[in-house]
Amino acid sequence: MQISPSFYFVLSIFLATSPLPALGQSKAKLTIEEIQRIGLEANGLVQAARSQVNMAKAGVVAASAFLNPEVTVTAGPDSNRYSLVVTGPTSMQRSLTVNQPIENPFMRSARIDASESVVDASRASLDQVRADLAAQLRVRAYELMLRLEQATIEQSIYELLENLRNRIAANVERGEIAKFELIRAETELQSAANRAQAAHLTAQRARVMLLQLTAGAIPIDFEISGSLKDPILLPPLAELREQVPKVNPEVVRLQAEQERASHRISQEKASVLPQISVLYTNYQDAQFTSNIAGASVRIPIWYRRRGEIDTAIYDSARIRETLEFRRYEISQLFEAAWQALQIAQRRVDLFEGGLIKEAENVVQVAQTAYRFGERGLIEFLDSQRILRGILSDSMQARFELQTAAAEIDRLRAHYPKELVPE
Repeated sequence: MQISPSFYFVLSIFLATSPLPALGQSKAKLTIEEIQRIGLEANGLVQAARSQVNMAKAGVVAASAFLNPEVTVTAGPDSNRYSLVVTGPTSMQRSLTVNQPIENPFMRSARIDASESVVDASRASLDQVRADLAAQLRVRAYELMLRLEQATIEQSIYELLENLRNRIAANVERGEIAKFELIRAETELQSAANRAQAAHLTAQRARVMLLQLTAGAIPIDFEISGSLKDPILLPPLAELREQVPKVNPEVVRLQAEQERASHRISQEKASVLPQISVLYTNYQDAQFTSNIAGASVRIPIWYRRRGEIDTAIYDSARIRETLEFRRYEISQLFEAAWQALQIAQRRVDLFEGGLIKEAENVVQVAQTAYRFGERGLIEFLDSQRILRGILSDSMQARFELQTAAAEIDRLRAHYPKELVPE
């Protein structure tokens, strides 16, 4: 695996700015669920999605508000057009008019219901963000454990080859074997050193990526309390097939949007009804005071909002078609994740069923035969490479098993809820 030079630069900054643990101070051990919960509380995308929910709740308050009245006040002096003998003295006129719109109850109810559907859609979007992030945190945590185990294996192989190289060097000095064996051993040792260093840097990279998802809310030198052999706890297949299309956050969001579109159709249809406003006017001058009450009716005769109603109908159809497609697609994604889980489980059973043990026995036999001179260095190195490949494939199968389980939990929105109240 090739690592870009920019990664070494970022990693050097990360290591340089990382505080060293105090002597005698134990490292923080976190479980997978604790890492998920901390990440869900600290990640900015989750906080932004939660703000969207609060905005939608504020929209319900706005939709539930009553229309405000309109008050008009006018005043002004009289100006006589004839002489004072004819008109008498001038006076001051005052007028107060109150206009109170009476909202259509059907349109008001539809508007409030549409706003509440927006709240449900925002909550589903928040669940989608949290489920996605929780799955990423889980996968990154197991990836870190995978890289650490790979680094441990590469380091053990390096130490084994280093001891082997030292023994060969001693035999070369005594003249028991040719110097060519020492050159070959040093070449293999250098290759093992490069692999060990690359595995260590890859593990550091996985740690940085996990810290990035948690927004730095966990300690830099944390340890994960778990392993790639953690058990997979999932409901039966029949239950999952019935559960996933119902509880998936995207499906829930589309259902809420479809309800909003339906309420919008009702709102547009209700807006065709006449709109009534109640009027009251108080008029005063030098001689008279009058109180006038009346009503203003706005009648939609020429245009009955045909365009807005059709737009709402087509929007509802669009969301309904999208919902049906996404429900089917998510069902297929679950089936693919389940098949990946079964394939990974078969691979794990294959490796744990004796393949690793057999490879370890072959390495021990080759090492013993090499010590007694019955086999050459090539045979021993080949057996060691085979074991390394089998161990790597076994750990990769374990990781793929955990990844498939995380994908299933993401599709069914199963994750540890954070402790921040909504």
